[in-house]
Amino acid sequence: MENSHRFFRNNECRYFPCHDTSDEFSFNCLFCFCPLYLLEDCGGRYELTNGIKNCTRCKVPHRPDGYDYIIKKLKQQNSKLI
Repeated sequence: MENSHRFFRNNECRYFPCHDTSDEFSFNCLFCFCPLYLLEDCGGRYELTNGIKNCTRCKVPHRPDGYDYIIKKLKQQNSKLI
């Protein structure tokens, strides 16, 4: 994939890739910090340890379709607030 507004790969980052992956070329770094972190129902794979969300095993924001998924979830969350 090419870098764009939906996908960005920073293979020069000292943490790249920050999660185990079988395909570094489709690993999306756009949402290095997941905007869904504060949502309980984020749809990702996480564990709670002493009330702290551990997203180490989650790859939702790093998948090629992560941008679309995150934008959709944020719009759903926003519509609940209105």
